Amino acid sequence: MATNTTNRYSDKDLEEFRALVQTKIEKAEHDLELIKSAYMNDHNNGTDDTSPTFKAFEEGSETMSKEANSALAIRQEKFIRDLKNALIRIENKTYGVCRVTGKLINKERLKLVPHATLSIEAKNMQ
Repeated sequence: MATNTTNRYSDKDLEEFRALVQTKIEKAEHDLELIKSAYMNDHNNGTDDTSPTFKAFEEGSETMSKEANSALAIRQEKFIRDLKNALIRIENKTYGVCRVTGKLINKERLKLVPHATLSIEAKNMQ
């Protein structure tokens, strides 16, 4: 019963991925701050008294905007959480190993989707 201990990325590769993931986290956290500040500043400019006929449309639009911003913020928070989990996998030296097949996930895929936990093969099986 031989176990394959080479089925992981080298420490050098893991360091490259760590740098990539760190950069993605910093950008994602910056983007989340922008989304949150847009949500906080989502108020009108005091035009309620000048355009009463459009008030209903504006309120509907404002609600849609807040919902869209909220959905964006939730997605961004999940993305950051996934990236931070990728850092943990890098620490554990399990990063880049498909959780279904146990095979290494293609480097190009990881560069595009650094928080991936499935190989294309496993993703296609879903």
